[in-house]
Amino acid sequence: MTNRQIVIAELPTAALTPAHFNLIETPMPEPGDGELLLRVILMSIDAANRSWMKGATYRAAVNAGDPMPTYAICEVMTSHSPGFSPGDIVAAEATWSDHIIIPAHRVMKLPKIEPLSHHMSVYGIAGKTAYHGLMTIGQPMPGETVLVSAAAGSVGGYVGQIARAMGCRVVGIAGGPEKCAWVTETMGFDACLDYRDPGFGKALAAACPDGVDVYFDNVGGRILERALNLMNERGRVVCCGAISQYDTDNVTGPRNLPGVVVVKRLRMEGFIVTDHTRDDPRALRALRHWVNAGQIVVTEDIVEGLENAPHALIGLLSGDNKGKRMVRVSADPG
Repeated sequence: MTNRQIVIAELPTAALTPAHFNLIETPMPEPGDGELLLRVILMSIDAANRSWMKGATYRAAVNAGDPMPTYAICEVMTSHSPGFSPGDIVAAEATWSDHIIIPAHRVMKLPKIEPLSHHMSVYGIAGKTAYHGLMTIGQPMPGETVLVSAAAGSVGGYVGQIARAMGCRVVGIAGGPEKCAWVTETMGFDACLDYRDPGFGKALAAACPDGVDVYFDNVGGRILERALNLMNERGRVVCCGAISQYDTDNVTGPRNLPGVVVVKRLRMEGFIVTDHTRDDPRALRALRHWVNAGQIVVTEDIVEGLENAPHALIGLLSGDNKGKRMVRVSADPG
């Protein structure tokens, strides 16, 4: 038997294209002592995938010839570890592959949740990133204004819904009128502004007449610059990502730093979701409560087929997704 894998053909120097990837076949891997053979079911598609191709970040750089790393939900096929049995559903740092071998100590067994994709979206990376960033760094209070960029994306939609559940006024930023309408009508944001609109700056200021207390930033660049100008004194800026900067070598940054941070006494802090693993049980209790109460709508964007992972990532970088994007590599068990 063989195993399919998608590897980096060459590192991009500008926008990512399908030519930067190769789909190859390798012999089916065999687990050794203390290892598991996993069948990949769902792979997370994240803007961070592109940033890893630009050099070392919070993890090692991805180089030409490497299989693309990913967070994945998998089924144990063969276990050489007493802690796992065939049929167990686990989360693991995998690669864009049909099957992977991984040491058992690097795998986390998952509880039974249906559909399985919720482990990737609201109860997985997306929901936990939204919760930890907003609650730990943003610290929203009822009545405050929370501004969220990439509001139609995997994290932004949950940030806004959590903020609404906390009693905040929520304003989103997204690309295009159709997406903005979806953010207000489906996600329940109070307003959503199209950053592509020529009148975006004035419209954003009008949508935040009392200023912004918490800004959850997923994009960086010029949108971050505009948001900083609207911040109230002692506002909190949650730096989650900078998707506008990943797929280009023409990087732009806010021109109002550090001045606006000093004058307005802002707190601006970045984070990685794994920084807050110890608080995951609290996050999951809260997320389950809001989902069950109808205060969070779960949105998922599932692309079928391992071979379509490059297109899924390229599309994500251009903003064609709504909600958490993932790739289904194989069927759920049973």
